Amino acid sequence: GSNLTPGLQNTECQAVVVDRTMYISGQLGMDPASEQLVEGGVQAQTKQALVNMGEILKAAGCGYENVVKTTVLLADMNDFTNVNDVYKQFFSTNYPARAAYQVAALPRGGLVEIEAVAILGPLTDAS
Repeated sequence: GSNLTPGLQNTECQAVVVDRTMYISGQLGMDPASEQLVEGGVQAQTKQALVNMGEILKAAGCGYENVVKTTVLLADMNDFTNVNDVYKQFFSTNYPARAAYQVAALPRGGLVEIEAVAILGPLTDAS
């Protein structure tokens, strides 16, 4: 896959597209310019991770409304409510399916990492 977000250089690509489905790699709360985790705790990192995800979505010609599934990885499950408060600001309608896990550690000492699956083009709701 191509590296869709300048400054986020790493060994994996930011997203892989198969047919109309885009698999977005886990996003940390890193500032793409400094390549450092943002200051301000789990909510600041959540916001930055979702902003980074938005840039990847935008590069593919879509937005948060195209996301159908997210996985939220937390260093501490007690942060879930704080993460969710930020998450709801980005996913305001048609909430994607979601799983949340507490993990032993995240890359670079991050507090939260979010990966996603998005569908390119028009979406039809199952309901």
